[in-house]
Amino acid sequence: MATEKITDADFDTAINSDTPVLVDFWAEWCGPCRAIGPKLEELSDEFSGKAKILKMNVDENQATPARFGVRSIPTLLIFKSGNVVDQIVGNVEKDAIAAKLNSQL
Repeated sequence: MATEKITDADFDTAINSDTPVLVDFWAEWCGPCRAIGPKLEELSDEFSGKAKILKMNVDENQATPARFGVRSIPTLLIFKSGNVVDQIVGNVEKDAIAAKLNSQL
């Protein structure tokens, strides 16, 4: 299961879930964003059915990042029942992301 791309228009629907939802705020030109991408793809497979991993391009969707105060990318926000429960900024190790997701299961 690959990470799913979301937009400002479908954001609220996408994060309203009983399972944790990780949203990766990224941009095409961002080197650290490209580096973290494959880790998120692997986690998407590993957490299939337990958590959702979504991607939002900040160049194409500016309202949602502004709403959540995203000032640097990559920023990963973890939502539960539509509310932010955790945040990761920067290109971190896959295990660190997995640990934060596991703590919300």
